[in-house]
Amino acid sequence: MAIKVIELSPSSNNIFNLELFFELTPDLLCIAGYDGYFKRINPAVSNLLGYTKEELFSRPINDFVYIDDQEITAQNRNNLKKHIPLLNFENRYQTKKGEIVWLSWTSMPVESEQLVYAIAKNITHKKKSEEDRNSLIKNLTKINNDLKQLNYTASHDLRTPVGNLLSVFNLLDVSKIQDEETLEFIDILKAATENLKTTLNSYVDILIEKDNLQVQVEELNLSDSLNVVLQSLNSLIKDSKATINVDFSRVKRINFNKALLESIFLNLITNSIKYVQLNSHPDISIYSRRANGVNQIIFADKGQGFDMEAVKDKIFGFQQRFHTHNDSKGLGLYLVYNHITSLGGSISINSKVNEGAEFTLSFKD
Repeated sequence: MAIKVIELSPSSNNIFNLELFFELTPDLLCIAGYDGYFKRINPAVSNLLGYTKEELFSRPINDFVYIDDQEITAQNRNNLKKHIPLLNFENRYQTKKGEIVWLSWTSMPVESEQLVYAIAKNITHKKKSEEDRNSLIKNLTKINNDLKQLNYTASHDLRTPVGNLLSVFNLLDVSKIQDEETLEFIDILKAATENLKTTLNSYVDILIEKDNLQVQVEELNLSDSLNVVLQSLNSLIKDSKATINVDFSRVKRINFNKALLESIFLNLITNSIKYVQLNSHPDISIYSRRANGVNQIIFADKGQGFDMEAVKDKIFGFQQRFHTHNDSKGLGLYLVYNHITSLGGSISINSKVNEGAEFTLSFKD
């Protein structure tokens, strides 16, 4: 190819050496004939494919194309002969070592010369990233579907033994029981079992609604929702001698899903009771407020707390455990996070070791 000089301006003495540009550019520059052979290539082509210029000139271009892409490449090359430019066409080539590389081509035909002028970029790294991302999405989708099925099965199947337990309570003749403490204990157990049945039914409904992308949102009274949970946890609260301070005077109602809100209260309260500091009793504060135009619930305790520098963004992760409690499954905060964010809300935490934790739950109006 002859060296061409381009004058930048009438008064400029600077020139571009196109020959040098052709030789040094990292992109693949090619001139190919309508006969399907390379006529000229720059060093980047040989460097990437691992063939000498002589090897690349001696064989049809399609011989170097990955076998699965040869047919589509040949079809597009025929379109060039019909004066149809090729823009951002992606195909795979196979190097001399057998490695696969992805190239993105822009090719322009010149009929009068029976030549095609083409430039290609190596997009192998981009394709590998896309492949890894798609594989990750596929795996996450499968895991999500498996978890959804497990949740549905568990929520559905547990209703049968719970129903049987309620039948036992209905058959129980309490008129023959004279001990007041025993009667109170039976009432607590029956109420807790009824709440469990209601919760399981709600979970099944939520799973079905999520499949239809239609989780029911309604205006909820915060005190009513919390009282349902407190009643179901009555024995645990008494045994732990927990103190729970509640103030919903600033925001009394929010728009949310009933079962999800009760699950949030349930997980946060049980966590506070479970991770109380040694030789002390749970001290929990739950209050509402309106901040920056957003309804919020603040949930604070004086428990073991977290080393936020250590846990960082893992705090709401799946099966993440930060304490050595035997009953810890690493699911409570994960569920709370997913419940609040699934309906457009958010949650943040402020905590220090042995100084408790404060969760701020912000709800979408």
